[in-house]
Amino acid sequence: MPRPGPRLRLVDVAERAGVSLATASRALAGREGVSEEVARHVRQVSLELGYVANPYARTLAGGASTTVGLIVHQIDDPYFSEIASGVLQVAAEQGLLVQIAHSGRDPENELRQLRHLIAQQVGIILIAGSGYDDPRVEAEARAELAGFQRAGGRVAVIGRHALGVDAVVPDNEAGGRDIGAHLLGLGHRRIAVAAGTPGLTTVADRLAGVTAALTAHGHSPDDLAVVHSDFTRDGGRVATERILHYHPETTAIIALNDAMAIGVLSVLRSRRIPVPERVSVVGFDDVSVAADLAPSLTTVRLPMTEMGRMALTLALKPRSTRPRRRSTGHTLIVRDSTGPPPATDG
Repeated sequence: MPRPGPRLRLVDVAERAGVSLATASRALAGREGVSEEVARHVRQVSLELGYVANPYARTLAGGASTTVGLIVHQIDDPYFSEIASGVLQVAAEQGLLVQIAHSGRDPENELRQLRHLIAQQVGIILIAGSGYDDPRVEAEARAELAGFQRAGGRVAVIGRHALGVDAVVPDNEAGGRDIGAHLLGLGHRRIAVAAGTPGLTTVADRLAGVTAALTAHGHSPDDLAVVHSDFTRDGGRVATERILHYHPETTAIIALNDAMAIGVLSVLRSRRIPVPERVSVVGFDDVSVAADLAPSLTTVRLPMTEMGRMALTLALKPRSTRPRRRSTGHTLIVRDSTGPPPATDG
């Protein structure tokens, strides 16, 4: 029979689950070599027995758990590196270590990283990056985080809607409305969107803001040319090539993050299409290089470093009975990449 309380061992979980010790170890660490059905069974048994819970409860209660696990979508995207810098600032102030994992905007990979961090017995887990608009995709991560919190772990997320934990919520929809209003105010009517990966809530929210601006100004959202591609610089390049091919009349391109906007500007420069004289370009986030691009990028500023600080600060607070929400606010930063459309299109 499994041993109760703090003496519970991994071998007890393996015995109850009817698997080998190696299989139980791989399943709880989220490593390959175990079928999802078996891994789910082992995790359920471990939760029922309290195997995962007890190490967290002991280390957190005794103050010995000094590691923060941070999962980001794209480590080479300045958006996430700036968020990470905020997390690292608070961690340094509190004497904590930070372990950073990269999910690549793949929910299955994110789940593996999450389980790995739990197996490493980190005390705090932070997840930064868009959620997924299919609740079934989020369900397993939500369940893992719920079990981690029940065991005494602490959690906060940035930009996630449906994980049931403390969250820092970027001003995505309102920022999208400001972008749309800015371009419409300049006189643009032939607007295209480099929209990023479909299925991401950040993409959906920012796009919803843009379409709301069109509706508020008496224009049909159906007139908006929306092109989806990866939510990266290369995705911005791909989306721009498609926009120029299928919508050559476009006078303004909205990239739903600055990484994509950099790709947009790259293609326009290679095609010798002047910005903003022929095509205006807008981004979203205001990463640190946005002001140094040529032309400098009009974009929506989110306080990314502060968002990282807010998330870890939330996680360090005593857990509340209901998940807390912190809105980020935003600012439209108008620079040189936007202007009126060409006279013949005005």
